Amino acid sequence: MSDENRFLYDVAHAVDPLGDLEEEAEKAAKHNRAKVGSARPTSLLYTYGPGAIMDLPQFTIMPTGLDDWDRIWARRDSTPPQIHAPRLRDVVRMTLRSPDVQLRPYPWQPKKHSRSAEGNDLGVPSRVFPQWLRCTGCDLLGLLSQFDYRNTHPYRTDLAVFEHTKCTGRVGSGSRKAARRTAIPARYLLACPDGHLDEFPYDLWVHRGRPCAKAELPTLKMVDRLAGKGASAVIHCASCDMRRPMNEAQGEVGRGKLPQCRGRHPHLDAFEPKGCANQTRLMLVGASNLWFPATWSIIVMPDSPQEKADDLADRVRTVLGDNLAMFRDQPVVVRALLATGKVDVTKLSEQELEDVLQAASAPVDTPEQQEQKLRDWDPVDLLVPEWQHLLREFHGHRTEEPKSGLTLAKRERGPELRPEITRVLAVERLRKVNALVGFTRIDDMDRVGDLPRRLAPLTRTSRPAWTVATEDRGEGIFLQLDENKVAAWEKDVENSEVWTHHKESHKRNFERRFSETADKVSHLTRLKPPRYWLVHTFAHILIRELALTCGYAAASLSERLYAWPAADGREPSAGLLICTTASDSDGTLGGLVQLSDPTRLQQVVNSALRKATRCSSDPICAMRTPQDPEDFLHGAACHCCVMASETSCERANRFLDRRFLLNLPGSALGFFEPHE
Repeated sequence: MSDENRFLYDVAHAVDPLGDLEEEAEKAAKHNRAKVGSARPTSLLYTYGPGAIMDLPQFTIMPTGLDDWDRIWARRDSTPPQIHAPRLRDVVRMTLRSPDVQLRPYPWQPKKHSRSAEGNDLGVPSRVFPQWLRCTGCDLLGLLSQFDYRNTHPYRTDLAVFEHTKCTGRVGSGSRKAARRTAIPARYLLACPDGHLDEFPYDLWVHRGRPCAKAELPTLKMVDRLAGKGASAVIHCASCDMRRPMNEAQGEVGRGKLPQCRGRHPHLDAFEPKGCANQTRLMLVGASNLWFPATWSIIVMPDSPQEKADDLADRVRTVLGDNLAMFRDQPVVVRALLATGKVDVTKLSEQELEDVLQAASAPVDTPEQQEQKLRDWDPVDLLVPEWQHLLREFHGHRTEEPKSGLTLAKRERGPELRPEITRVLAVERLRKVNALVGFTRIDDMDRVGDLPRRLAPLTRTSRPAWTVATEDRGEGIFLQLDENKVAAWEKDVENSEVWTHHKESHKRNFERRFSETADKVSHLTRLKPPRYWLVHTFAHILIRELALTCGYAAASLSERLYAWPAADGREPSAGLLICTTASDSDGTLGGLVQLSDPTRLQQVVNSALRKATRCSSDPICAMRTPQDPEDFLHGAACHCCVMASETSCERANRFLDRRFLLNLPGSALGFFEPHE
């Protein structure tokens, strides 16, 4: 089977969420049978992306793979919009092993007012999942086709509902008069570590793998009297009176009673052609480990001359396609074709155009070369250009770059600002671009990074043409720490007993919780250096303090950490950017940037460090050091003093220790000198 047919797919079941609108329009019928809800772009990227399950008021849906999104864009003759972020696009291409991937926003268009028609032809295609439903009136457990769907109010998508039209209620409930009752999703699913997801086979479960002895299509019921206590439901076959509780499927013993994974990707309406050898696991619809996004993000910086040239060559190659080789020696034809594709080369001389065409004609990396690049690539490479630009000196008090939107302003150091902080910038405006490259189930991506097959795909083809991305705009504060002091402090920490305990705990954590190939990877390659722990902990206490006065909730503030030692020609870094961004507006309100004022900032820093010296959980928190067999990845840090919400922290509250900031009782490893 070729790479372009990576998954088996039945075209007859292609999903088109707006196709029913077209059918109704032909019949001159007025119904709203397509739109069932809405979500912000950030939630569609980080919580409810393709392959995830999204809760609606009456049922659950799953956004489909990106192949089906092309049907949405095809309704418009214009080229789908793209997000300009060449540095991120190149990383996404490498990760997806596809040389032509573009970044596109979600299919959405703003409306002038709530009842206007702009953007009604756009939307995120989704399918109802799971498709086993349970009647809330009589406990009937059946497939989607056994229930009636209603969604007729044009402005009340929350009223979309599946109903059991002739429900007579439960036995012994009194009146047996038929009535319409709401049907809700049956909450059990089967998942496997390689990203597959499937419906739970209730009919086979209750009959223990055999067909019903009384009926070809048995009537099933899900009886649940103890809600909120795990898998408490009992599956009952009303045709043959067999019963089986769902708690038999729980735990290690229950896992052996579940069927082998079929390799199903419901968001792609497809199965792995070679099947799947994994054993399935019982999963609840609302489980937090059902879907973990794999994303890359950058703060957009002004393009360097080389980046501009590479981006132009890439756009030329993409627009011309096969015509590039055909008309390579005909510059007049090339200019006309590029003008049609909206690539402006009118200001280029003949020689400059020739250089661009030569760069665009360069051979694409072979699969072997792509794999080698991916193995050698370090995610820190995404941060290096940002760090270098933030350290660059500029003329005047303020600098603004129109294309990237980045606006920086110098800030003087306040007289009482800690001397360990050497540079302060107010990031008045910034643009952050985030791209989705896949997702995992059961384990987060950073736990399976050495096992590419566990990254579930977004498309049926192995070489996708695009992936979804979002643009966030906002503001922030950048702080740089004194590199000389950080380097000297880091040497002392590396020779300390506390750091030895952290390394041993990380090794235990890595071996117990990483993927099955962990024995082939050194745990030290995944352990962050002491300076990262320092910068990370400092960022967290600043977020907690800034949230008290900046006007944004702590969960709205996020960190971007620049903390790596010198290696392979890369200059060392020690700094952080605290920022807040919004994806559905033109930016934020400036409350965070105002705190970069010298007087205010020194008050924030001093107050944050002072509060970090004490914790309501001390002395337990201050003395916490992982000991065998413990494997947690933090030291003197807890939710009372340092830890932040998952929207703020890039490492899920790992690699934190207050002892690296300040001298706590029993420790003299603090980076910041005591403040008089």
